Amino acid sequence: MDKSSGGNGIKKKISRDNRPQFPEKAVVTGGMPYGNKKLHFGHVGGVFVFADVFARFLRDRIGRENVIFVSGTDCYGSPIAESYRKLSEEQGYKGTIKDFVSDNHESQKKTLEDYGISLDLFGASGLGRTADVHNEVSDQFIRKLYENGQLQKISTAQFYDEKVGTFLNGRQVVGKCPVQGCQSEKGYADECDLGHQYMPQDLIDPKSTLTGERPVMKNVDNWYFKLTDHYDILREYAEDIRNREDVRQVVYKTISEFLEPPVIYIMNDFREKYEELKDRLENHELIEEPKKTSFTIKFSTLPDREKSCAVLSEAGIRFRTGKTLVPFRLTGNIDWGVPAPVLENEEPLTVWVWPESLWAPISFTQAYLESNGHDREEWRDFWCSDKAQVYQFIGQDNIYFYGVAEMAMFMALQGRDGLLVHPKNGELQLPVLVANHHILFLDKKASSSGTVKPPMAADLLDYYTPEQLRMHFLSLGLGMRSVSFQPKPLNPAAKPEDSDPVTKEGFLLSNVFNRIIRTCFYDAQKYLDGKMPVGAVDEDILAESEKAVLEYERFMYKFEFHQVTYVLDSYIRKASKYMAKAKAEADKADDNELRRKWLVNVFHMIKTAAVLLHPIAPFGTEMVREYLNVGDDIWNWDNIFDPMADNILSGETEHKLKFLEPRMDFFKRHESQFEQK
Repeated sequence: MDKSSGGNGIKKKISRDNRPQFPEKAVVTGGMPYGNKKLHFGHVGGVFVFADVFARFLRDRIGRENVIFVSGTDCYGSPIAESYRKLSEEQGYKGTIKDFVSDNHESQKKTLEDYGISLDLFGASGLGRTADVHNEVSDQFIRKLYENGQLQKISTAQFYDEKVGTFLNGRQVVGKCPVQGCQSEKGYADECDLGHQYMPQDLIDPKSTLTGERPVMKNVDNWYFKLTDHYDILREYAEDIRNREDVRQVVYKTISEFLEPPVIYIMNDFREKYEELKDRLENHELIEEPKKTSFTIKFSTLPDREKSCAVLSEAGIRFRTGKTLVPFRLTGNIDWGVPAPVLENEEPLTVWVWPESLWAPISFTQAYLESNGHDREEWRDFWCSDKAQVYQFIGQDNIYFYGVAEMAMFMALQGRDGLLVHPKNGELQLPVLVANHHILFLDKKASSSGTVKPPMAADLLDYYTPEQLRMHFLSLGLGMRSVSFQPKPLNPAAKPEDSDPVTKEGFLLSNVFNRIIRTCFYDAQKYLDGKMPVGAVDEDILAESEKAVLEYERFMYKFEFHQVTYVLDSYIRKASKYMAKAKAEADKADDNELRRKWLVNVFHMIKTAAVLLHPIAPFGTEMVREYLNVGDDIWNWDNIFDPMADNILSGETEHKLKFLEPRMDFFKRHESQFEQK
């Protein structure tokens, strides 16, 4: 249990005595973008900025060498195959599908670098050495699941386009999602664009994207993970995370929705037909819902529901299925994919993209360690130790895959054969999922495949600096709700006199904090020969700084990034207010001792604010460190509460600063904003 709560859940006052506990080692992952496109603003502003800020914070908090931050391009999957087909057939692209993915991978990598996303490795599941490692890990996972009795071969009906004589991959079929309550018009072969899973034969009004014809169904054998066998452990897992401070409620709520029994929803218009054939359905319970336009029939098992679905379909009764656990497909029969191991002399298959993307962070961790001269087996020190923790940053649409399928597969391999077990420190630690709600664009959900196209992340840098965007994305509160991104230059409804909501948080740095830092440097240069005075910091300044640090740390632990920005805003503005008053008094008296005193205090506040800002605004804060003329020890949280004189300056009484030229900015505004007030 977190130290900030008692056993009865009552919060204690934040103090040094009840600070949150962080692991000794950590892995941070960002969701893998598909290799069929460049990064749009949602990839960066909805996931990667948050992952990067937390990874940078952990490096300062527990040590750079103890944190690995990995992600990579998802090279496989039907969206990529379909995008490549269209590009080749409609636009004359001459490269191979691997060339296509490689081009997008390099574009994604550059965009992330431009935003300051500090990945230790941005790999690619189908390119270079990371592909070799990923293929090996994928083979190990599937073989171990098979050896442990966790797989079943299922012959399922797959969509087949008779006009062109080919099986269709997931994105080459489009229909309406059959899951009750889902409004998605983009249901693919066995999942919709909102992440709902269903059996292919349940898709409503399917059409082939190749010909526009309605495809037929042909049976195909594939391997499935027995997800339906793991109801109890998933329910236990869901209850375990239900009230944790470091797990958002959307994670628990979404996982729980898939742990309901199999049900079918039937429109009341078909009630008479249902009564005529109900005895032909498998054993079920009728649930009357008088105020609804449908009634519900509930089954004990998924096979019972699927058999009954076939009966209802044959009778022409329209229905929807509810969310529940279904077997999780591991393999497919498309050529472009990770090779699947041959387990029972079946025809060669490839691994379906979703399962292999779930263990890809393990592959990337191994590839990173290898690239730095370490034994790949050291990955277990970061994944399978009770002193370590993995943090996975994702969007809410992907909670099913990470919170249900991934957790069940990981738990299925614990304590069995050593694949996910550390030889000394125990079993794999289940990752902490950090799921953000949707980041909207001008109040609408934007999607590359939808009607509202999102702006590309790289294009936003034509209007804003990376640090302005990082600050703004963090402030949106995506952990609580879906929020709209409203950049003035891209908003047709914006008026010339309107302020730009994106720049608000960044102006705290480029206006207020810049002014604080410059004032201190210029006064030190004017009155103290360019030296920063070193001495005792006032107790009230130390107390205010400690309060900000502890609040910031608590909000970081809970992934409440918008609250982190509020803490920084309050602290920096207090520093500005104190400086204005203290400087005015010293200048009025023309008293250098008063100047030394306020400079000692404000330089401590600058140091504290810079450390707290370091994960968020890395470019500007590194410049602050450079001009303070100190080393990287300034970022070490072992020194977080202490004045620099106590450790970083090694007993100096006056510290020489790097000369600051006139009108120098530590935190920049974009050149397009020079005329803004």
